[in-house]
Amino acid sequence: MADRFRLTMAQLNATVGDLGGNARQARDAWEAAKAAGSDFIAFPEMFVTGYQLQDLVMKPAFAADVRRVIEQLAADCADGPAFGIGGPLWGADKPFNAYYICEGGEITATILKHHLPNYQVFDEVRYYHSANPQGPVSINGVRVGIPVCEDAWFEDVCETLQESGAEILLIPNGSPYHRNKVELRQSIVVSRVIETGLPAAYLNLLGGQDDQVFDGASFVLNPHGVLTHQMPQFEAAVEHVDFERTDDGWVALPGDKAALPDAWEADYRVMVEALRDYLRKTGFKQVVLGLSGGIDSALVATIASDAIGPENVHCVMLPSRYTSQISLDDATDVATRLGCRLDTVPITPAREAVTEALAPLFDGLEADVTEENIQSRLRGVMLMALSNKFGSMLLTTGNKSEVAVGYATIYGDMAGGYNPIKDLYKTRVFETCRWRNREHRDWMLAPAGEVIPPRVIDKPPTAELREDQKDEDSLPPYSDLDVMLEMLIDKEASVADVVAMGYDREWVKKVEGLIYVSEYKRFQSAPGARLTPRAFWLDRRYPIVNRWRDNGQG
Repeated sequence: MADRFRLTMAQLNATVGDLGGNARQARDAWEAAKAAGSDFIAFPEMFVTGYQLQDLVMKPAFAADVRRVIEQLAADCADGPAFGIGGPLWGADKPFNAYYICEGGEITATILKHHLPNYQVFDEVRYYHSANPQGPVSINGVRVGIPVCEDAWFEDVCETLQESGAEILLIPNGSPYHRNKVELRQSIVVSRVIETGLPAAYLNLLGGQDDQVFDGASFVLNPHGVLTHQMPQFEAAVEHVDFERTDDGWVALPGDKAALPDAWEADYRVMVEALRDYLRKTGFKQVVLGLSGGIDSALVATIASDAIGPENVHCVMLPSRYTSQISLDDATDVATRLGCRLDTVPITPAREAVTEALAPLFDGLEADVTEENIQSRLRGVMLMALSNKFGSMLLTTGNKSEVAVGYATIYGDMAGGYNPIKDLYKTRVFETCRWRNREHRDWMLAPAGEVIPPRVIDKPPTAELREDQKDEDSLPPYSDLDVMLEMLIDKEASVADVVAMGYDREWVKKVEGLIYVSEYKRFQSAPGARLTPRAFWLDRRYPIVNRWRDNGQG
């Protein structure tokens, strides 16, 4: 009977659909585990395919390809440690979310997920069958219980594993980031180790996929909830964990504990990594964006520069007759501090041409938001032309406050392929800029120091689409607006709840109305980094056509 057991935890970045590339990463990590004398190497949930797969998992040709790759991987890794890797296993009409155990060149066991998350960004009931809880697998004489991701969030699966003889718990995950998620995960696993009396290794996926970032931060807990290993957040790592049999059962020997970032750094890192991986995995090497001299585009330019280097960020100032000299100067200052290329493309001639073309149809009508939006849409035309001509991805720059109330022009400043700050309310935009000016990390590719000029942060926000325009001409101050939005969107509060906090009912009703009537814009908007459990896209799904409004009497 073994008294020592070495587990290698491979916290790696998978790419959805890149079966060959994911398998190569697995083989390389397996070689490292073999050299380290490991008994077993674990990969995260759905690692061989990447995660989340959405409807791709239902495609028969994809199913056949996945099975072939896993069988080949097992054959290639026959003369060393056993390994476990996540991937789908097809049933009659849809697959299971499975975890394959491979040893000696063959698939020796498959663990099938029981609890299927069907909330926030997850639709696993749509895509997978639920399996009955299973017992542990024997690996080099040690009985390892494997609750797959959500199966560790409930008592029953881990209890079944403990009662059927499990000695160590291994929890492979595809758990995407949201603010304060690490603490939530650890509190759940603490409950499982205390209930079962078993040590647990929590292994999480890494990397960006569309709007989500799988942040790693894997860890190991001993019975009674003692943390023995903390793997880094947002970084690839292969960690060897030694377990020892004692009179009271198996325990993990102490190991490295990486320092984890605070919430401000974590959010910023997510925006950087989401963009970096989105570009890398879709094949883009450069980006272009409109740099207005305002705070939102300054922050997006900084995020992009940190993600792919300022030499790959093309900023464009697109002034109109309403653009102030301060905005021109501030845009130049931002680009200079970051080290980005800045070009100026005036839109006034194009605006005059459009005005002249529409004059016969608009004759006798007062100027209104129509003329304002023409300017924004002309900027979108110019930026998309640059994107097409030079093969750069166009970034959009609308923060969550603007996206929520529709203060962004569809086919104008909403045009583009990705929005790094889509889930960042305006008040957090201000604070994130101040944080970035104070802090610098090795993973940031832009210069250290005050890269966003203080004047850009401090001046009143404006779209500069008419004379002396300010955002607060038609909206409450952002300090009030963001509280209302967080209550109505993130917490699904009623109008009465928000009014009870001291806010004017007319303003609350106006904000609620703007949220609902802007749904069609969000439906057509670019994806963006998910920072909260109520990000716009998969977390919050409302009908576009919707006449219901909260009358405050419910």
